[in-house]
Amino acid sequence: MASLKNYRSIVGIEHFEQLQMKSEKFSKYHILCINSTYQGGGVAEMLNSMIPMFHDFGIDFGWRILHGNPDFFKVTKSFHNGLQGDKINLSERRKKIYYETNKRFSKFTHINNHDLVIVHDPQPLALVDFYEKKQPWIFRAHIDITHPNTIHWTYLKNFIEQYDHLVISMEKYKKELNIPQSVIYPAIDPLYQKNKKISDKMIDSTLTKHGINIERPIISQVSRFDKWKDPLGVIRVFEMVRQKLDCQLVLLGAFATDDPEGQQIYEKVRKKVNKSKYKKDIKLLLNGTDLMVNCLQTASSVVIQKSLREGFGLVVSEALWKETPVVASNVGGIPLQVINGVNGFLHEPKDIKGFSESIIKLLKDEKLRDEMGKNGKEHVKNNFLITRLMIDWLNIFENYLD
Repeated sequence: MASLKNYRSIVGIEHFEQLQMKSEKFSKYHILCINSTYQGGGVAEMLNSMIPMFHDFGIDFGWRILHGNPDFFKVTKSFHNGLQGDKINLSERRKKIYYETNKRFSKFTHINNHDLVIVHDPQPLALVDFYEKKQPWIFRAHIDITHPNTIHWTYLKNFIEQYDHLVISMEKYKKELNIPQSVIYPAIDPLYQKNKKISDKMIDSTLTKHGINIERPIISQVSRFDKWKDPLGVIRVFEMVRQKLDCQLVLLGAFATDDPEGQQIYEKVRKKVNKSKYKKDIKLLLNGTDLMVNCLQTASSVVIQKSLREGFGLVVSEALWKETPVVASNVGGIPLQVINGVNGFLHEPKDIKGFSESIIKLLKDEKLRDEMGKNGKEHVKNNFLITRLMIDWLNIFENYLD
């Protein structure tokens, strides 16, 4: 793990000393985070960086992973989809599987010796039902809850209102609740393997090893295989671009351990690629390493993020940090990261033509790509780095522990 002094050189002494000073107030406290996976997706990545850094600043931070069987994760995936607006059947059987899994986990997860508990996303949300609260509990929802399915929201709201605080990623995600709500933007770790500076030699050898022609322009999307990331729509956009220009598309996807739908989506994408007129120009890669993600985003001429719904879409900041312009959907937290016409372009998710035209514009104009790339890195540096995220959390801790 990178030393703290390396972050100081990136974010500046003043910002770093503010984080250090705020952390000192909480050195005597024991804080716990609970979520449902240690890898796959932005939540796990943020915790993998943030918790060790808090430890280095002297705060005792724990991390527990909720254990569930495949049936449980099928249920919680339906919750995720329902909260993002899907019509999902919330049967008594599903509620029982969800509730009993949380109950069972609570029996071997003893947390009463902690001073603050932070629960991430709906999977472990119901844990609050099985403890006599002796400390503040905070629920951190990372997904887009702008227009949730009413039945799902009503069911989960009963658990949420037992918490002391709700943290969301966007102001527009705030709901009618009887507890305080705060907005915290997610952030990337600039010294994580996925984001740190790497050599051209490393990039070339890594991509070549995966069959990617580094001499041709690369368009890429890096996302879990999830219908909300619209990989099928990305292929349609690429086909329109490819009709005009020589280029290649790389879809680098992964499966999160708490998302059972990933394999099904992957198969749909694979079939779509095989039917495409330009299938030789489309590379479908599974479970790439952090180094591979870094190499691909850095080498890409354009990164696309064609999400239909997006809690925040931290992969956008990852690409911008590498000075790669992004063409993305105008949904969720993406417009906070992509400033239209400054470091990329925004379009409505269904605007296939708009996506393709913006990508073509960038592929034809190297000067524009360079200018937007520099703007993108500066924007991320000022707004979406892990040290800022930690300060935001410390500000909330002051309400309960100071």
